[in-house]
Amino acid sequence: MLPIAIGADDAAIELKNVLVKFLQDRQIPVTDFTGKSEGETYPDVAFQVASAIRDEKHQRGILLCGTGIGMSIVANKVPGVRAALCHDTYSAQRARKSNDAQIITLGARVIGPELAKSIIESWLGSEFEGGRSAPKVAKIDYYEQQGAEK
Repeated sequence: MLPIAIGADDAAIELKNVLVKFLQDRQIPVTDFTGKSEGETYPDVAFQVASAIRDEKHQRGILLCGTGIGMSIVANKVPGVRAALCHDTYSAQRARKSNDAQIITLGARVIGPELAKSIIESWLGSEFEGGRSAPKVAKIDYYEQQGAEK
């Protein structure tokens, strides 16, 4: 298993540390992209994690900031990456099963550590189902290409 890429901004360092320990306790390798250079902000971290997913250095990534919104926006700018903002276990499952999201984003000011662990566990335990969702994900990829050609 490739390590999970994780990154956080200053608003989510504590939650990131909780999740790193949570993953490591389950023997899941983690690569932390947080604070790799001075002056780094959430767009930098999100881009680094999403790029690692795009480049197939990691299969999945977790991004954390105050709300999870900014991280999600930036990660979704990287071609080939699907990031989903999730604050409940059902959304986390559907992000994988229906949308094949490789990145999950969470808001440290929105959810607590125990819920975050449950969300990550649900997300990691889910895989893309294909089926009726496959043509929809293919259409997402198609529209991504259309935007890239402009």
